[in-house]
Amino acid sequence: MTPQRVPLLASLVVLLAAAACTTDRDGASSAPSTTPAPSATAATMPATSGPPTAPAPTTAGPTARPSPAAGDWRVTYGWAAPTTPARIAHTVRVPVTPAPGEPLPVLVDIRVGDHPTEGFSRITFAFRGSTPSYEVALVSRVESDGSGDPIDLPGDGYLSVRFDPAQGHLNSGRISYAAPAPAIGYSTLRGWAPAGDFEGRLGFGLGLRTAGAPLPVRLAESTRPDGLHVVSVDVRRS
Repeated sequence: MTPQRVPLLASLVVLLAAAACTTDRDGASSAPSTTPAPSATAATMPATSGPPTAPAPTTAGPTARPSPAAGDWRVTYGWAAPTTPARIAHTVRVPVTPAPGEPLPVLVDIRVGDHPTEGFSRITFAFRGSTPSYEVALVSRVESDGSGDPIDLPGDGYLSVRFDPAQGHLNSGRISYAAPAPAIGYSTLRGWAPAGDFEGRLGFGLGLRTAGAPLPVRLAESTRPDGLHVVSVDVRRS
C-alpha cells in the first residue's frame, strides 16, 4: 500500500463510524442493535440484550430490568396496549450527582417526531445522571401527582407516563428541560402535558386519538452521543 493511500483509508473509516451512530430528530439514538430485540407481547416480557434477569419485586405492575447496553437503541416493552400499568425498573443510586448537583436523574430534554412510513409517532424524554424507572398505562384520565387534579389533554384516550426517582427541576426551582409545544397534532399522538414533579416522581400525560380502540405503544431506551439517557414512547399511527 502506498503512503498516499493511508490518509484516504483512515478518513473513510472515520466517516463510516460516524454514520453508524446518529441521533434522530426526536432524540432517540439510531445506532443499530448488536442483538435482535425480542418482540414483547406483554409487560412481563420487555427486551434485553443479554441473559435473562429475574424481575424485580413490585406492586405497581409487571417489572423487568433492561440490560445497560450503552449507546444501543433497545426495546423494553413491545407493541401492546398497556391497559394495566407496564413498569420498567432500574436501580438508581442516589445521589446520582454529588452536591451541589441535583441528587436524582434530571430531565433535560423532551422531543417529538413523526414516523409515518414506519407507522408510529414518538416522544422522547432525555435524562442526565442515569435512567430512572418508568411506568406507562392507558387511563380514563391523567391526574396530577400530589393534588390529584385532572390534566387537560386533547384526544379521546390518555397515556400516563411516570418516572421515578426523577425530577424536572433544578436545585434553584427552575424547570430543567426544554420541550416542544404541548399541542403535537400528529395522527394519533395529539399532545402532551406535565402531570407532576413531586417527591421524586415525575409525571406526564399524552393525549391520544384512539377511534374507540386502545392504541398499542412501544417503549425503548438509548444513550445519546452527548451521554443523555433517553426513554422513547412510540404510539401507533393507526
